Amino acid sequence: MFETLTNRLQGAMRSLRGESRLTEKNMGDALREVRMALLEADVALSTTKALIEAIRVKALGQEVMESLSPGQAVIKIVYDTLVETMGVTCDRLNLAARPPAVVLLAGLQGSGKTTSAAKLGRLLKERERKKVMLVSVDIYRPAAIEQLERLASEVGVLFYPSHPDQKPEAIARAALDQAKRESVDVLIVDTAGRLHVDADMMAEVGALQAAVNPIETLFVVDSMTGQDAVNTAKAFNEVLTLTGVILTKTDGDARGGAALSLRSVIGKPIKFLGVGEKTDGLEPFHPERLASRILGMGDVLTLIEEAERKVDRESAERLAQKFKKGKGFDLEDFREQMVQMERMGGMASLLDKLPGMSEIPTAAREQLNNHDTKRLVAIINSMTPHERRFPDVIRGSRKRRIASGSGTGVPEVNRLLKQFAQAQRLMKQMGKGGIRKMMAGMKGKIPGLPF
Repeated sequence: MFETLTNRLQGAMRSLRGESRLTEKNMGDALREVRMALLEADVALSTTKALIEAIRVKALGQEVMESLSPGQAVIKIVYDTLVETMGVTCDRLNLAARPPAVVLLAGLQGSGKTTSAAKLGRLLKERERKKVMLVSVDIYRPAAIEQLERLASEVGVLFYPSHPDQKPEAIARAALDQAKRESVDVLIVDTAGRLHVDADMMAEVGALQAAVNPIETLFVVDSMTGQDAVNTAKAFNEVLTLTGVILTKTDGDARGGAALSLRSVIGKPIKFLGVGEKTDGLEPFHPERLASRILGMGDVLTLIEEAERKVDRESAERLAQKFKKGKGFDLEDFREQMVQMERMGGMASLLDKLPGMSEIPTAAREQLNNHDTKRLVAIINSMTPHERRFPDVIRGSRKRRIASGSGTGVPEVNRLLKQFAQAQRLMKQMGKGGIRKMMAGMKGKIPGLPF
């Protein structure tokens, strides 16, 4: 996420590492790099100018601590300024209304509204313990109604059926009445995609908002559209009373311009970031965490929260007990760890949230994807229980059988066994000296490791 911006900003910070103090000259050189990084990331020109001026004032004023090097000082200043630009705190959904609280989603066609409606429904159900109902008023695209019905069933929330021959306002009012009868906490209304230059469609969504009086009207926008995302948000904000933004497809956005520009341009907070197509891919937007990731400092808090939600505690406890009893780490354990990692988005997602990992070459990071994990799990699944417990017995004919059963080749089986051997040695080190000794042994090998 936001690799281009991260790499350019880190380059600007590196230019200050050899300096003994901040001066107007070296700051001017660094700020030119920061300005180019922001503009290349498709950050709005007005936002870029405001960011650069704020950084300049802080850097050349009295806010730099003497204990920090120039590079460290500027990183802190850039971090603080990015957080201020995106919003200091996480703006949560305002559901303080007499139930059902109505949440209206609006945006361009293809921005991810229908998927976001299901993701938001799942998040509210699982994390907020809310009773949720979804309804689609997209009468122009029957497939959208069917898609939302299927997703509602998948995430385990209620769905109010609608038909293309109905009027959007009539659908929304009927859904609201049904939600009241069923004691629903939150009704999420998925609207049709529309262009901001289509006056009739914009009038329709304006009338829809007036009909259901939503407590939250969220603009759903594809982050990869960059500057266009900001322009369309401005147009929608002139017609609707927006309360926030859902920024989708952020995992495919290497630039990050929309995330940095939206709040300063339209004055509305980003409330959620959408990642991927899976229904668990929606996260509350934390400005300080995103600023940390943009600067290559990782996002450990989000990583911990994901682990708490997605890691199987019983499995982790079984592995811990196994180590305590002195039992070895086998391929069954290795498979379980890979499955757990995939639940958290795969190795690439995990590395994206660790400090300093942005300095790992892009080509190396691209190799760490979910498809590799699935292939490795398939190889282990093709082994017998005896082979998983005693990997040393896996030789010639066994390797060929395992490769055939998993749809892979013998070289891939060999690669798995090599990776397992490395993981097994690592687990032995952890058992003998604890994780801190293991991390100390990695010093210098992983960028950003603090000890």
